[in-house]
Amino acid sequence: MRRTLQQYLLFTLRSIAFWVLAFGFFIIIRYFGVFEEKGVSILPKYELPILDLLTYVAISSVPFGIFYAAIEFLFDRYLAKSLALGVVVFTKTFIYLVTLIILVSSVVEYTGYMLDVSLNDDGGWWRTNKTFWSIVIFFVVASLVFSFIKIANEKFGRGIFIKMLLGKYRKPKEEKRIFMFLDLKASTTIAEQLGHYTYSQLIQDCFYDLNMITRKFDAEIYQYVGDEAVLSWKYTHGIKRNNALQLYFNFQERIASRSNYYQEKYNLIPEFKAGIHGGTLMVTEVGTIKKELAYHGDVINTTARIQSVCNKYNASVLISEVLLKDMKLPETFDTKKIDDLLLKGKATTINIYDVSKIV
Repeated sequence: MRRTLQQYLLFTLRSIAFWVLAFGFFIIIRYFGVFEEKGVSILPKYELPILDLLTYVAISSVPFGIFYAAIEFLFDRYLAKSLALGVVVFTKTFIYLVTLIILVSSVVEYTGYMLDVSLNDDGGWWRTNKTFWSIVIFFVVASLVFSFIKIANEKFGRGIFIKMLLGKYRKPKEEKRIFMFLDLKASTTIAEQLGHYTYSQLIQDCFYDLNMITRKFDAEIYQYVGDEAVLSWKYTHGIKRNNALQLYFNFQERIASRSNYYQEKYNLIPEFKAGIHGGTLMVTEVGTIKKELAYHGDVINTTARIQSVCNKYNASVLISEVLLKDMKLPETFDTKKIDDLLLKGKATTINIYDVSKIV
């Protein structure tokens, strides 16, 4: 709950900053130099207090930014999964339009007060007012920009999109990261029991639960491959508070908390196995039609191999010794060393540990 609140507050601050800049930019391009334009009929003795107006708009943008963040967070967290995308977009747009009418009406009244002129004659002035609809168009474009940035950050990971815009990954870069390969146990058997359609719904539900906790543990979703999810952390973020391990057990706890739902809908409670490993590898942009970040190196292959032997040792989560040494596990965790393994495709052995959580 605490991490969820932190995420919401951070998103709210970003929303406020964006809308203060967006509306401030609109006021500047709309009113800066307005008295030098031909056809402006305001009396010369009235000068538009541009700095006062910018200050007022900035202050007005704060509650709007808070409101915008609340709506986005509410829809993303509780309604987006159950409603069609078109319904979500229409509903949010309607809410924002009503809010915008109220906000712009307030700004117009304030500007009229400052100029000592009447800028609106009736309560429905906005229906035929060209300035208002220009604001609406600007708002729609700005909202799309905000959504685009938000989606891009979710796609590539926090901060990665900006780095891609700046061309940081045009050439391969070396990074130290942690990876987790997370796979559904007995997936083939479950798919045969449920059928393809119901099985796909199961995977949707499982990955939805996974997405609800990824930010809590500073994780990034690298990719989904069938019923497998590949997660990644910056190395320091993954070992901090043992995030790379804690995420797995928290994910299992979340599924357990919804066991009644899974049991009633699918007649089973899904279980996942995971392999975790970390180290240095290369990251770069690949593709031109479908551009994305790709990680190349032994870390990826080793993590996949570790996860592949979970069934052999009847283990739920296996972690490499080199990564385990960098973590500081509390006494609530129990570790058991598995014999040195010569993983397929490897020339040297690697030490792997089975990790469990003491109830």
